[in-house]
Amino acid sequence: MEAPAVPGPGPRILIAVAALCLVAGLMLAVTWWLSAGAPPPPPPARNPFGVGPREAAPAASGLGAMILNYQAGFYRDLTATLRALRDSSAALPALLALGFGYGVIHAAGPGHGKAVISAYILSDDRAAVWRGFSLSLGAALVQALVAIGLVVLFTLILGATARQMNAATRWVEIAAFSAITILGLALLWRKAGVLVGAWRGDAAACAPGCAHDAVLTPPSPRSIRQSLGVMVAAGIRPCAGAIIVLVFAASQGIIWAGIAATFAMALGTALTTGVLAMLAVMLKGLALRLAGGRGNRAALAIRTLECLAAAFVAVLGGLLLAGYLAAGTS
Repeated sequence: MEAPAVPGPGPRILIAVAALCLVAGLMLAVTWWLSAGAPPPPPPARNPFGVGPREAAPAASGLGAMILNYQAGFYRDLTATLRALRDSSAALPALLALGFGYGVIHAAGPGHGKAVISAYILSDDRAAVWRGFSLSLGAALVQALVAIGLVVLFTLILGATARQMNAATRWVEIAAFSAITILGLALLWRKAGVLVGAWRGDAAACAPGCAHDAVLTPPSPRSIRQSLGVMVAAGIRPCAGAIIVLVFAASQGIIWAGIAATFAMALGTALTTGVLAMLAVMLKGLALRLAGGRGNRAALAIRTLECLAAAFVAVLGGLLLAGYLAAGTS
């Protein structure tokens, strides 16, 4: 059997640009529709210590308000428990439980990490529940380590001011949004090539149930470098809640407790993000079952879904980066 021809750059570029334009248009249209007639949202809040990244402010009513209230309650309880821990180690289990609970609630609010991982899972050839949870755990651990590294370096080692730490955090956030954009573009380029192959009827680009099932080769295993890239892109932006707890713990002379609470937050965040990634896997599986046995049309539908998911990652990163740079210069 002859090997399929390698798609040229022309069709791939056209598909990639079309996917980017379609996804960007849909995202902007949804944003406009949700904000039509509503007052402008308040600026994202800084944490009480004046350091760390700004978090997206949820809506002042409904589910957003409930999440915001829960987060505020966890902040108060965490700082109170840290004060108690300074006098008695008996408060450590309560601190870890609060940190885990904060991570679960925090991940349920606005944020790009879960969107990146879920969209990546949708675009992946080998979507699996274990892969979604492993990427979620890795991204959460990266987020925890970045927060710990920033606070330990700038607060304990360098004795930097809040302004200097904010400047460092700004560069970390720019790197995070840039990494998401690059990841999305690289994934989109690969998926656009697969979509071109599906359009031409290449066996390697088919979906289950097509006429080429007998000659399909299993997807190649994902490299550690690729998995690490997804984890870093989704988790390099530190959690503001973790920075609050770490700075406060350092001020109380118990930085170790802040580190323990930060890792507990990471586990809670990984749980919620992993559940959302599991839903993405189920959605991909449902699409495969519905497309099964429908020949090349199934391949085109599945590969188009993967291409749009990759474009979503790229557009999300680009919009976050552009919005952040614009806010920094205003």
